[in-house]
Amino acid sequence: MLLPITLSLAAAAALINFWLALRCGQVRAKEKINIGTGGNELLERRMRAQLNFAENTPWVLILIAAIELAEKGGTWLPYVGGAYMLARVAHGLGMDGGSLEMGRGIGVMVTMLVQIGLAVVAIAVALGKM
Repeated sequence: MLLPITLSLAAAAALINFWLALRCGQVRAKEKINIGTGGNELLERRMRAQLNFAENTPWVLILIAAIELAEKGGTWLPYVGGAYMLARVAHGLGMDGGSLEMGRGIGVMVTMLVQIGLAVVAIAVALGKM
């Protein structure tokens, strides 16, 4: 099978994106908001969590796919991808504020570290250093 790590992580990303959209829809239905945020702070937070996921996840998946295609991923790559996905769930929950707010910071930190780490590995692979 070609790119099994990327395939698994893309499936996880699709499920997380669905979950994030569902959380927005729950607020929309409860508050009867069809378009925009209607000034609802919780909906704004949840929409931002989903958009932030959509902004960052393609880069992570592209880098993982490229590293995997170059056969340089080794056993560490699925763990990095899994950590990213868990961090995005933590971020989504943390964006609601309250007792889980720490998840937002953890999610942001792990997202940045994963992106920078994967970019460094990709550059090293491209330069033949790995």
